[in-house]
Amino acid sequence: MSMRLRFLIPGVSALLLLAGCATAPVPEVAYYRMPEPDAGAPRERPAFQMPVVVDTLLADGLHGEQSILYATRPGGSVRSYHYQRWNDPPVRLLQRRLIRMLRAANVSPVVADRLPTSISAVRVSGVLDRFERVKREDGWYAEVRIELRADVGDEPLPAILRTYEAAVPAGAETIQATVRAFATATDQVLGAFAAELAQLEP
Repeated sequence: MSMRLRFLIPGVSALLLLAGCATAPVPEVAYYRMPEPDAGAPRERPAFQMPVVVDTLLADGLHGEQSILYATRPGGSVRSYHYQRWNDPPVRLLQRRLIRMLRAANVSPVVADRLPTSISAVRVSGVLDRFERVKREDGWYAEVRIELRADVGDEPLPAILRTYEAAVPAGAETIQATVRAFATATDQVLGAFAAELAQLEP
């Protein structure tokens, strides 16, 4: 073997090693969707005739993004997963879920995400304050907290303005288990608001 070839072989080996490292697979991004809500038995007649408009919720910072958020202890710093995301930003996901729940419960003949402002309606808005996967001593929990508001027609004060919250254990370490817990916690929060909304007399 020539001296020149002897010096080339280590260099080629190093290049092959670098090429192998460069082709390491990148983790695949997974998008999660909550199971459909269970609105229970619908009313025979709508709770009221005035239409309902559900706005997109508001959220600050990370809560407006698609990544699933988590904290490794209650009250700890909130972080986001890089490869586990919701299929929609939570503010849109929760808006659509509430619309489906109100329609299924027959709260009003018309429940929509937008209507002309000239139409007198019950207008629902809210702020998403917490939507996080939190590790407690006994396992992972889905924690949800939303401030929800209902304004009726031209009334100067809101008919409902309250913060609803729920924490549901995942029962397992997997993200899928936490997603199911998120669905339960979300339905507890939105269901409590929907029941209160149905008691209004627009």
